Parts: sequence; C-alpha cells; structure tokens
Amino acid sequence: MIIDASNLLLGRMATVVAKKALLGEKIDIVNCENALISGKRNMILAHYRHKKERGTYKHGPFFYSMPDKFVRRTIRGMLPYRTKRGLDAYKRIMCYIGVPTDFKSTSIETIQVADAEKLPILHTISVGEVCNQLGRSLK
Repeated sequence: MIIDASNLLLGRMATVVAKKALLGEKIDIVNCENALISGKRNMILAHYRHKKERGTYKHGPFFYSMPDKFVRRTIRGMLPYRTKRGLDAYKRIMCYIGVPTDFKSTSIETIQVADAEKLPILHTISVGEVCNQLGRSLK
C-alpha cells in the first residue's frame, strides 16, 4: 500500500499506518514533508526544539530532522517496537521525501480519516517546515 501524506494530519495518519503494519501490510509513505501537525506554529516549534536539544549528542535521545525519518519515528511511537511483532511491523514501513520514480506509475492512496480539510483546525504547520526550523534543509 502506498500512501500520499500530503495534507494529512501526522498523528492520525500514524495511527492508521501502525495498525495496518501490525496486521502484516507493507506500507510506503510518500511526500512526508507535506504532512501536517495541528497547533500553533510557535508552540509546535518550541516543543520540537526543546525535544531536540534535550540530552547530549553522544548519549541521546536522538531526534531526526529529515522529514522521512521524522514521520517514521512518529509512527514508531505508536508501535510496540521493543517486541518482535512491533519490530517486524516497523520494518514494513518506509517513508520517502517526494515521490520516488518506482511509485510514479502505481496508484497512490490517501487516508480519509486523517485528512486535514475535514477538521475545523485553524492552525497547522507542515513537517517540512518543522524540520527546516530544526536545522535541516530539504535541498
């Protein structure tokens, strides 16, 4: 299953993906940089900046600032990744920035439950913007 993360809420998308991966389905997520996080921009950036600066560079916690790894790490938080079942499910999930050439000819699905347009959210920020503020550029 190939999912387009454009205009999807990150948490809601992650729960659906985690459930499908636990059921044994292989999932590829494209356009990870276009996934949305709901909330006020300043609050979200402050939260993730604090999360990244916590600890040391040698001992962690290690926090990714590339959008594909950022989304995959969010999904990992919704899996029992310390068990064999959860680790196998985590290995079945792959995230990509943009759309790779392998997936251009296949059908790409979206998750209607996680669509941001159906919800009355006034404030959102994309994962790509959060990652750029954390110090990593997409280009």
